[in-house]
Amino acid sequence: MRASADSVRAQILAILDAWGMPGDLAAETAEVMLDTDLAGVDSHGIGMLASYEGMRHVGQVKLDARPRIERDSGAVALVDGGAGLGHPAAAFAMRLAIQRAKQHGIGAVAVRNSHHFGAAGWYVKLAAKSGCIGLVTSGTRTMAMVPTHGAVPVLGTNPIAFAAPGQRQPPVVLDMATTTAAANKVRAKALRNKPIPAGWVMDGAGNPVTDGAAAVAQVFEKPEGGLSPVGGTPDMASHKGYGLALMAHILGATLSGASFSPIRVRTQRPEDPDDIGHFMLAIDPTAFRPAGDFEQDLDQAVDVLRATPPADPAQPVLVPGDPERAEHADRSAHGIPIPAGLEAQIRAIAERANVPFLLKTAPASANA
Repeated sequence: MRASADSVRAQILAILDAWGMPGDLAAETAEVMLDTDLAGVDSHGIGMLASYEGMRHVGQVKLDARPRIERDSGAVALVDGGAGLGHPAAAFAMRLAIQRAKQHGIGAVAVRNSHHFGAAGWYVKLAAKSGCIGLVTSGTRTMAMVPTHGAVPVLGTNPIAFAAPGQRQPPVVLDMATTTAAANKVRAKALRNKPIPAGWVMDGAGNPVTDGAAAVAQVFEKPEGGLSPVGGTPDMASHKGYGLALMAHILGATLSGASFSPIRVRTQRPEDPDDIGHFMLAIDPTAFRPAGDFEQDLDQAVDVLRATPPADPAQPVLVPGDPERAEHADRSAHGIPIPAGLEAQIRAIAERANVPFLLKTAPASANA
């Protein structure tokens, strides 16, 4: 089915409400998850409810937790996520970073004691909408990345996101995992019965794993093998991707005092929070240049990129953020694809939460 955006939002809200999440926190979380699904990042939207349900079941996540400022140093602050879902904590932190950037030219906010926060791109787009340059990195829960020349996973997918606002042009938006693909993208392809591209997942001997079910088991269950760093397998130019992942962890977790998964799991009980960390940076261009000058120059740079002669006339040159904007427009009009496996998951979660199944097919007129 292709579910309407309104019904996806309603379904997420109904489940989060039944789980006891306060209305404002649930609305913030649903907004991030829905926007992620609309942008085509199926790994980080409504499909994450199954993971969140499992965390809630063992008492690992506190859905009523409110983020709070723990340390405040003007342009710099530390936020305690309260062991809640990461979306409210990360949104709070980025808004705080934007506020400080407007006051000081730059705002840097680190978060600790958080959980999965969805797609990092949502938070940098928030900065761009406010006229700021945004940068986000995060630690992760899962040990999925095999380091260069390694045989077992140590780092996570540790995302990096960046956005810069234009004037005529839409913002430049980069949102990337530091693995060849995010772990949940492997799960999303498996749910859709699609093969996993060679190079995404490898076994303990470095061989590619392309079957969906086998790849999910390799990433989430087996102690060896896993995801390759961005750039390819350890036999390829992957060391820079591995370095990017480490940088993202240092800013996203070490800076705030959040956990490093290989150390945390030695003593972690099922009910213990993951203590994931995030890092939010906002820069106000007007601290460096007269208002509007930065945006005009960025527009000119984007104009040059878009005017580059394409290798294939049917495929215009892209700027980071273009594919997600195109997918957002298409899914807003025609609905969000919900594969049968995910639909069954959501039905079961809704039933266990004692709420109705609310996903509805987008109107026929939208699908015309």
